[in-house]
Amino acid sequence: MNGDGQSDDPVVPANLPNKAAPAAAEAGEERGSTKGNTASKTRPGHSAGPGAPNALDRVRQVAVRDKEARFTALLHHVDLDRLRAGYWAINPKAAAGVDRVTWLAYGQDLEGNLLGLHGRLHAGRYRAKPSRRVYIPKADGRLRPLGIAALEDKVVQRAVVEVLNAIYEVDFRGFSYGFRPGHSPHDALDALAVGISRKRVNWVLDADIRDFFGQLDRAWLRKFLEHRIADSRVLRLIDKWLAAGVVENGTWSQSEKGSAQGASASPLLANVYLHYVLDLWVDWWRHRHGRGDVIVVRWADDFIVGFEHEGDARRFVAELRERFAKFGLELHPEKTRLIEFGRYAAANRAARGLGKPETFDFLGFTHICARTESGRFWLKRITIKKRMRAKLR
Repeated sequence: MNGDGQSDDPVVPANLPNKAAPAAAEAGEERGSTKGNTASKTRPGHSAGPGAPNALDRVRQVAVRDKEARFTALLHHVDLDRLRAGYWAINPKAAAGVDRVTWLAYGQDLEGNLLGLHGRLHAGRYRAKPSRRVYIPKADGRLRPLGIAALEDKVVQRAVVEVLNAIYEVDFRGFSYGFRPGHSPHDALDALAVGISRKRVNWVLDADIRDFFGQLDRAWLRKFLEHRIADSRVLRLIDKWLAAGVVENGTWSQSEKGSAQGASASPLLANVYLHYVLDLWVDWWRHRHGRGDVIVVRWADDFIVGFEHEGDARRFVAELRERFAKFGLELHPEKTRLIEFGRYAAANRAARGLGKPETFDFLGFTHICARTESGRFWLKRITIKKRMRAKLR
């Protein structure tokens, strides 16, 4: 093991923390273990057939029982029932990709189309199409690039994600909330409120990863996926989606890194990447180096870390920058802030002749240190003003 608690083998970037007990790690956020999620049956979607959940339950049971297990036969779970469920899960009004095939048009001969797709998929003749790039306005006025996948790519990606969730929902930490079955933004906000209100949090790291989806390193992602997936057909599918490129204004282009934001598989791939780069490391760090309470709540590439001690917080930020650099990521220098925040922040700052504690934004809300009429600490949340303005526009 090296100083990061990692194996010296670069293919296993976070071996030590992967053996940490989830219950101990998640207790700090007062949301409980992920056991309740992993014990539930995978939602098969519309017309998924009676055998689908049972088959994935067996995958899940192996994943629970053996944290080192690598799964060699996963693609056969992507059957007609699961492809059909993937189709029905798509928003009928969703924009079409480069193929210009709409949900309604594909559904005119749904069974025939799915039979053809299933045959190509399992014969190795399926080819991923490039994404159609569009831009949507962000709350700050800038534009966010999105990749709109072709309809069949959406169907296959949803089906494959459903299968992979049976494995990764066992592995993911309880403080990871973004785009996971049974996890909502409200769950993440509640966990953050409980952590700040009940734990000894005096400092908050409001972290922002610079261009996460654009900077994600595909070589590292492949290594992370191979910890659990040994089915070369599934790995090749993911490679095809990442390498398909984008079409913008009729021109095709390809990048050597990143994952198209907006693709059905991107949230899961992002969670896998940050599970190994951030989540396991945070778990290891707070038990190895934290002198006081440390809480964390992550929603995709947005995360908040709370600390009892300023020294812990500053050391964590410095070591997190080094950690990210190893995997091609960077904390945004202008959007990442360490602020004094928590139950005692106002009193501590007043004693030093400073003003009110700063606020921070997370999941559409500005978080404020406030007091109830009886004088008790209250974590006040208000809708972010710039988002409200953008919504009104």
